[in-house]
Amino acid sequence: MDTIVSPAIEDYSARHTTTPTALLQELETYTVENCAYAGMLVGAVEGQFLKMLVQLTGARRVLEIGMFTGYSALSMAEALPAGGELISCDIDPDTTKIAQRFFDRSVHDRKISVRLGAALDTIKDLPRTQQFDMAFIDADKENYVSYYEAVLPRLRAGGLIVADNVLWSGRVLEPKADLDRAIVAFNTHVQNDDRVDNVLLSVRDGLMLIRKK
Repeated sequence: MDTIVSPAIEDYSARHTTTPTALLQELETYTVENCAYAGMLVGAVEGQFLKMLVQLTGARRVLEIGMFTGYSALSMAEALPAGGELISCDIDPDTTKIAQRFFDRSVHDRKISVRLGAALDTIKDLPRTQQFDMAFIDADKENYVSYYEAVLPRLRAGGLIVADNVLWSGRVLEPKADLDRAIVAFNTHVQNDDRVDNVLLSVRDGLMLIRKK
């Protein structure tokens, strides 16, 4: 996915962001060299941003919808305390296997629980009392509103939802395709929801930070 800022600014941002761990750098290189749609990788800047959000919120329980090859999951897991848990949902068995191989090499692997299958079904099957401190939504855009509505009741008061790709390469300004309109609908849905406070940031392809009141 194209970023909103120029490649030069993106590169400058990366050079002035804490360097990812060696394992994350290896995962990024492997994904770029071996995976179709490598542009789906969150990359160093967004990965460090997610990691810092986990640190700032003091999150212990994180839910991720859309894992790809695991860069975002591993970034967030690095910030979780001992005993913390990240449940990561994805439907692609091939990229999930890649992610798991890298998780297995990390000292944070015990914090990550991979759930292969439809995320809405995974969320529905979780214990009713299970709540999360933070959630990251980065999956099929048509279901963003559904994911949001499934996650919000399981988020603690003051908890944080982060939604990726909410600027959709700028196509939110003149939506033409169904995916464009799906992102616009999600952004409008969140903006009109009085249960939350939100801010849309132009980080990479747009990140919506949503705090449950």
